[in-house]
Amino acid sequence: MQRYNFYLLLTQPLVVVLLCFVGFQQSVVVQGRVLFTNSITKPDPNNAAASARWLVGQSSWGVLNTLSTDLGGSPFGNVVSFSDGLPDKGTGIPYFYLTTLDPTAQYALKDQRSSLTLSEFPIGTCGKTDPENPTCSKITLSGKLVVVDEKSKEAKVAQNALFTKHPEMKSWPESHNFQIFKLNIESIFLINYFGGPKPLTVDQYLKFKSNKSAANL
Repeated sequence: MQRYNFYLLLTQPLVVVLLCFVGFQQSVVVQGRVLFTNSITKPDPNNAAASARWLVGQSSWGVLNTLSTDLGGSPFGNVVSFSDGLPDKGTGIPYFYLTTLDPTAQYALKDQRSSLTLSEFPIGTCGKTDPENPTCSKITLSGKLVVVDEKSKEAKVAQNALFTKHPEMKSWPESHNFQIFKLNIESIFLINYFGGPKPLTVDQYLKFKSNKSAANL
């Protein structure tokens, strides 16, 4: 009996740990995040421009790819925060708040060729669908990553867009000399359903005007 009690005493902490671990696993199941705006539902996949602008507008981060200068020119992907505008007022143009203490900004200042890749999965609207499934939208915007003139009106608009979506940026160290960059888009790769990439020009993408009926187009 004493041996049995001693065994229980030893195993009780393990049971508690296991229960905590199980509970932790359940709590970290990816559910996505609250959409920045609920006024525009996920567009019909046949509307490429609406789908692309929706995905960019609802995303808050992605993988920004530049060409390295110290890795033999190899592509370098980096997770970055971005914003294309205020909720419901996105422009489709991604703006970034970068420091040259980070390789991405360093590389872009020497070679502007860049691309931004986004997935619908983090938004939470893919359900249990795998991120690589074509019905879970993905987009790659390719072009030139350039610095926005800090004295321009565009810089003020971009900063407001960034700080609204990412309030923490306001408190980032001034000593790190953060600058506002933007991606001048030259080509778009979009997959939002079966059948391969959707044809979409930069002009169609930028001129698209979002509205509540976008999902029905």
